[in-house]
Amino acid sequence: MKKKKTAKTVEKAKIYITATFNNTIITISDEKGNPLVIGSCGMHGFSGTRKSTPYAATITIDSALKKAMSEYGIKRVDVFIKGIGPGREASLRVIKGSEVELDKIVDVTPIPHNGVRPPKIRRV
Repeated sequence: MKKKKTAKTVEKAKIYITATFNNTIITISDEKGNPLVIGSCGMHGFSGTRKSTPYAATITIDSALKKAMSEYGIKRVDVFIKGIGPGREASLRVIKGSEVELDKIVDVTPIPHNGVRPPKIRRV
């Protein structure tokens, strides 16, 4: 027996953007953190160095947002950005230009507080 999919409406959602140097990954989830829509530049036909362009990030975030708005009726979003890749600013521009209401933007990029011990000095 197949389980029937019920139409779930989500007023407020969270958008997680991971902008690496090689790719941009987008996850749109509800308030509790359950993922609704995912997308990456590779899913939309970009491969190799074209994945790491701002244009690929705009196409990816735009299609993910449209899918979330049509399927789940999202109206308000919180954005959490991680990483320093080229798709970072481009994806924010797309969200601001769309018809969703932007509540807050949070930068969750991990910053090392001194990090690990460096390797010993190489002697030749």
